[in-house]
Amino acid sequence: MKTKELAVVGGGPGGYSAAFRAADMGRQVMLIERFPRLGGVCLNVGCIPSKTLLHAAGLIEDAAQWRERGIVFEPPAIDLEALRAWKETGVAQLSDGLRQLAQRRGVEVATGRARFVSAHTLRIAAADGEAGEDVRFEQAIIATGSRPVRLDMFPEDARILDSTSALELAEVPERLLVVGGGVLGLELATVYRALGSAVTVVEALDQLMGGADKDVVRVYAKSNAGKFAAVHVATQVQEAEASEDGMQVRLQGPERAWEETFDAVLVAVGRAANSADLGLEEAGIAVGEHGTIPVNHQQRTNIPHVFAIGDVTGGPMLAHRAAYQGRGAAEVAAGARAASEARVIPSVAYTDPEVAWVGLTEREAKAQQIAYERGVFPWAASGRAVGIGRTDGMTKLLFDAETRRLMGAAVVGPHAGELIAEAALAIENGCEAEDIAGTIHPHPTFSETLALASEAALGTVTELFLGRSDRRKG
Repeated sequence: MKTKELAVVGGGPGGYSAAFRAADMGRQVMLIERFPRLGGVCLNVGCIPSKTLLHAAGLIEDAAQWRERGIVFEPPAIDLEALRAWKETGVAQLSDGLRQLAQRRGVEVATGRARFVSAHTLRIAAADGEAGEDVRFEQAIIATGSRPVRLDMFPEDARILDSTSALELAEVPERLLVVGGGVLGLELATVYRALGSAVTVVEALDQLMGGADKDVVRVYAKSNAGKFAAVHVATQVQEAEASEDGMQVRLQGPERAWEETFDAVLVAVGRAANSADLGLEEAGIAVGEHGTIPVNHQQRTNIPHVFAIGDVTGGPMLAHRAAYQGRGAAEVAAGARAASEARVIPSVAYTDPEVAWVGLTEREAKAQQIAYERGVFPWAASGRAVGIGRTDGMTKLLFDAETRRLMGAAVVGPHAGELIAEAALAIENGCEAEDIAGTIHPHPTFSETLALASEAALGTVTELFLGRSDRRKG
């Protein structure tokens, strides 16, 4: 039986970050991944391939938009096979890089499905179903991620897609129903819309992107008006039946029920923790609601030498959260005084336009009766946005009414995902409105909209006219 100081179960962003950090701190580490390539869902069938396809979609839609501005491109000829190959090239490059990093650090990578057989032993089943080997460990980190949620009303049919099969890009359906108007559903809807599908989006909640404020989502919705075949909120799927003509789906909205036929249905209603079949009960590890594993501020489970990180612990199921927790858990396991104490976790929808937010939303501030001051800068007044014809954006900042410290931010527009990092850094470091406004930002850029939104909150902005009653006295 092999013996390791630390066994990490799961080779996604959380798992490999934990394994590499622990190895850098001198621990003997085994990283166990059930699939042949490292990187987990994010790298192989999630974040990276989806962003590759979203970039391709953006090129197609940008080319169409510039026709009326004097630059005319021929209608794009889409070679699905070549596009799939390009997507796979990037995934393979990054995955190979991870394996090389593991080798350089002396991290042993084992391929197979791991299962606890005791509080200090894992059994790794080989891919071919053979018994595999047992590994004894001093400490373990569970980083098994999540999987797409299925809906029982849909039959087993190749035309029912989830996020994994949708990214395989087997074909472009003429009529596509996307069930779920959250970040993932809208990102994939953007891809298939650009590739030629007539996309209908249905969302059970009363707005798209339920985690964001309504005014932020309203900017996205206005920019996308007419680009989808239809968008229905407060609408649920009641029944679905497969036929030769397609998938016949019965929908129930707030005022009516109706049926439509689609060539394919993409289900994107969320993800569930991968905690089943891990043998957690054999190790005495507690499991919470919906299969998530409860942890403390150091990512420890109820068994102190076993940690859990990322999607399997619930919360925002985001790769950057998992990586942050993985590094923290590794440091604790190596004896450092550390904890996962991030104040905020940014969220990004890589749609067109991008939508990003971090920290407190206005909805949350009102619900918690937190007094705040708001600064909004519309991109119609941004020289950079006007220059590229993308004035369909905004930057919104929320400050504590008493301390003027930044509490939350939202950005809609090109590169919003890049811009939100400044706001996250400002919140983590307790920056006040004056700190952001007083930092010289380059002009003309999208980044300066954060400074201008801060000035709007202070009442000192010159690029907008707020009126004397709205200006804060010095």
